[in-house]
Amino acid sequence: MSTHEHAHDDHAHHHHEHDHAHGAGHDHGHAHRQATPCCGSAHGVETKSPVVATSGGLLLRIPAMDCPTEEGQIRRALERFPEVRGLRFDLPARALDVNAPQAVWEPVIAAINGIGFKTETLSAPPPAEDTAKAQRAELIRLIAALLVAIAAELVHFFAPETLVWKVAGMAVATGAIALSGLAVFRKGLSSLLRGQLNINALMSVAVAGAFAIGQWPEAAMVMALYSLAELIEARSVERARNAITGLLALSPPQVEVRQADGTWASVDAKTVAVGATARVKPGERFALDGRVTSGEGAVDQSPVTGESIPVDKAPGDDVFAGTINQAGALEFEVTKPASDTVLARIIHAVEEAQGQRAPTQRFVDKFAAIYTPAIFLLALAVAVGTPFLMGWPWLTAVYKALVLLVIACPCALVISTPVTVVSGLAAAARRGILIKGGVHLEEARKLKVVALDKTGTLTEGKPRLVAQAALSQTLPEAEVMLIAKSLACRSDHPVSKAVASGLDGEPLPVEAFGADLGRGVHGTVNGRQYILGNHRWVHERGLCSAELEARLEEHEAQGRTLSLLADQESVLGLFAVADTVKETSRQAVADLKTLGIHSIMLTGDNPSTAKAIASQVGIDEVQANLLPEDKLKVISELGQTQQTGMVGDGVNDSPSLAAAAVGFSMGGAGTDTAKEAADVLIMNDDLRKVPETIRLSQRTYAILWQNIVLALGIKAVFFVLAVFGSATMWMAVFADMGASLLVVFNGLRLLRVSTRH
Repeated sequence: MSTHEHAHDDHAHHHHEHDHAHGAGHDHGHAHRQATPCCGSAHGVETKSPVVATSGGLLLRIPAMDCPTEEGQIRRALERFPEVRGLRFDLPARALDVNAPQAVWEPVIAAINGIGFKTETLSAPPPAEDTAKAQRAELIRLIAALLVAIAAELVHFFAPETLVWKVAGMAVATGAIALSGLAVFRKGLSSLLRGQLNINALMSVAVAGAFAIGQWPEAAMVMALYSLAELIEARSVERARNAITGLLALSPPQVEVRQADGTWASVDAKTVAVGATARVKPGERFALDGRVTSGEGAVDQSPVTGESIPVDKAPGDDVFAGTINQAGALEFEVTKPASDTVLARIIHAVEEAQGQRAPTQRFVDKFAAIYTPAIFLLALAVAVGTPFLMGWPWLTAVYKALVLLVIACPCALVISTPVTVVSGLAAAARRGILIKGGVHLEEARKLKVVALDKTGTLTEGKPRLVAQAALSQTLPEAEVMLIAKSLACRSDHPVSKAVASGLDGEPLPVEAFGADLGRGVHGTVNGRQYILGNHRWVHERGLCSAELEARLEEHEAQGRTLSLLADQESVLGLFAVADTVKETSRQAVADLKTLGIHSIMLTGDNPSTAKAIASQVGIDEVQANLLPEDKLKVISELGQTQQTGMVGDGVNDSPSLAAAAVGFSMGGAGTDTAKEAADVLIMNDDLRKVPETIRLSQRTYAILWQNIVLALGIKAVFFVLAVFGSATMWMAVFADMGASLLVVFNGLRLLRVSTRH
């Protein structure tokens, strides 16, 4: 079984984990519905891995279920069972995995049978080879049906007008319909008996009616063309799904693992336990997530984080499955099983995201539910009313009504939204932006205000030594720096650590070392006592001259934290530490401004530091000294008047991320509460991905509406032609299927979307 399959299989077992890690949709397995044709037979072209029963799940084979039309009916039938935790559909294999306790299995089967679907209980999923064989057989059958339909047309055109030839022609046409449309007729009849007017019902009535009024060659050709066009459409839709699932193929199935005797052996990645030591040579991909234990090298992380520049890795650094080791052999300790790598979780989260129906999709579903019965009634009115009102011959009126039915098929309309949403989600995932649902993909374009956390979001979140000066009249500069480093090295305080790592040289021994809480550290170096402390401590000791105070104020106005080295008589050195702004933050804020979005910094830091950082990156407004509950209050108040987004990275940002219209979490490759609360994960901490998400949202929305207008516009033109002109059944099929393919390819354009940084 491939890595791809494994990740899907394992989904069931990591069901809760993935939900929490990614906040994915509650409706599992919707991935199958979204990117498959909306009507007719899916013709088994989906290349999903087979459904595998969840732990204690019910696995069913439903022979009549091969497209999202039926999938939707089954979902609606099972909505009344709160015990059903998830449904996973495998349409090519006609299999359904129901994640529910055994107590409800019988009622679930009864509910599915009650809507006209026979079921068989399976103990194991059908083998992939069987499904592939069935797909090939279906394609051969449809090509044969088309050839037989062409033969029926030839008989109609060239054979003499005798009863024998007419019967022969009808028999050939019946053969074509039987080859291509029996499943459609079965499902259409079942729908009509239950009073449901879906696409199968429309096609069944249209083809049967055409046959009955003597248009048998056309009836045969319509059914064969319809089934074949469905097959082409399903093939093209598959591209959107593969854009996401193809990512999983990036993880090699084999990995080199150190054995108990110290030798290396290539083993199946799925069997490797957490804690094992694995090795990756230059040019190879990582098969699993881990932490580097030996070696140094650059790793191309673009498949997971979207970063274009390779990242240097050394012992202690995390590495991710699917990334490419550019140079230097690396050994790493495996930290996640194959089923739970960052890459596997990206796929699961995006697939489950497809389950959250986007607003436009909900609108289209509701519209189609009204539109189909309305068309049926209109066709009925044309068939029955026009002979009386307009004097049309009965046969002409019935033929036009049947043509209307074929034109009106809501296929293009219904499929236009899921394929566009899936393409948008996939385009984002390729760029290291993990959007947890179509609803968030659509909502992002409405943002008017974006609130940003400071530490770790706009800034690196790690204090660094940004300025230093030796102020001693007697000691040389190098000695001042060395004494400061020696004291700083002994302290655990982040500011001291920044000073220590920012200074060169080998630290000197320190005697009588001690720390004064909230002030600094002290100790004896080379027989003399020194302190390394904050501004307040030095001020209390009376060592601050007016000139020094002015110099310190200058640094503090820039939001820097100061450490001063002093002896008993004077200040010997000044060290300024600051949390540095990320290189990408300025560009990100400028991009938000270009999009007409107001930016606000929300931080728990002091106002002077906050203002200094804000002015560096160009933020419009600053609110400082905020506790997590204060941030939440600000977001809630802003949200009452305009769509507000929040960008954060820490646990303290979680309430605000959850309350915002769209929450963006930084640090997608890690795991924390912020990522559970967020709607969008930025996998490489690049703030420019926030405006990029908004631009993608705008483009997705534009394509959604282009598709709706295209689908309805084409139908409207052929409608008029059918009633007042000379539209034939042939034209009707091309109008319907042409519109479907057009909207599918238009939606797939999102996969090529180029969004500038």
